[in-house]
Amino acid sequence: MTGTPGGGPATLEARGVGRSVRSTSLIADVDVTAPGGRLTAIVGPNGSGKSTLARCLAGVTRPDRGVVLLDGQDLHRLPRRAVARRLAFVEQEGHTQIDHRVLDVVQLGRLPYRSRLGTTAAEDEEVCRAALRDVGMDGTEQRRWTDLSGGERQRVQVARALAQTPEVLVLDEPLNHLDVHHQFELLDLLADGTRTVVVVLHDLDMAARYCDQVVVMSGGRVEAAGPPVTVLGAALLERVFRVRGRLRETMAGLRVDLDGAGPAGQAQSRGLAWGHDHR
Repeated sequence: MTGTPGGGPATLEARGVGRSVRSTSLIADVDVTAPGGRLTAIVGPNGSGKSTLARCLAGVTRPDRGVVLLDGQDLHRLPRRAVARRLAFVEQEGHTQIDHRVLDVVQLGRLPYRSRLGTTAAEDEEVCRAALRDVGMDGTEQRRWTDLSGGERQRVQVARALAQTPEVLVLDEPLNHLDVHHQFELLDLLADGTRTVVVVLHDLDMAARYCDQVVVMSGGRVEAAGPPVTVLGAALLERVFRVRGRLRETMAGLRVDLDGAGPAGQAQSRGLAWGHDHR
């Protein structure tokens, strides 16, 4: 890792970031800072811009406005190979039309380190096997991608990202398809403080338990950002997520208790049940 001047993982920032598609604004005026070595969650309702923001932060999508900074440097002005050695991205759905061995898929994470001759060092293979161990998929190296379940594919994609040995890891809904045990196991791994992590989550309780800060998206803009204890209050839960709930502190950490749909959510549910979508 190159990291910050102090030797820690890099910071990742969005300053005034906006992205539109065919004149439709997806996100606008987004200012976000993911501190080095911390776990930041992006949360929000469906269609609020979470995935678009994640893709902009990862450099996969170039914003129309604003800038994304990796340790203070414009992400899109840095050499792509250099960025790939420092930042890895896990998308929502992995490629399904490939028929490689699991080890081959994870070795894609070592491409930024390969020589021009395309050779793979023995140490690269050990990095990949270690990444599979980290996600609980050791022993699957020879299995075919097409034979894996959705949850197993997701864990292999995380292993592929870990094989890049990045300082910064951006993940778009990585808990999709995972059973409860593996959800906790993955978040334990992401929260170990060895890298800067930005993760899109739907589960507010998991965000409160594990994350150092949460960024709440609503209508393509940042509604609130900060530590979960100061952000995920009852008023915000009702205003943004249209649910009744509360944040409470326990011996095991913060918890978000949800009691049901708030007034706005109940009204929409009735409208849908009667065949009237008031959106």
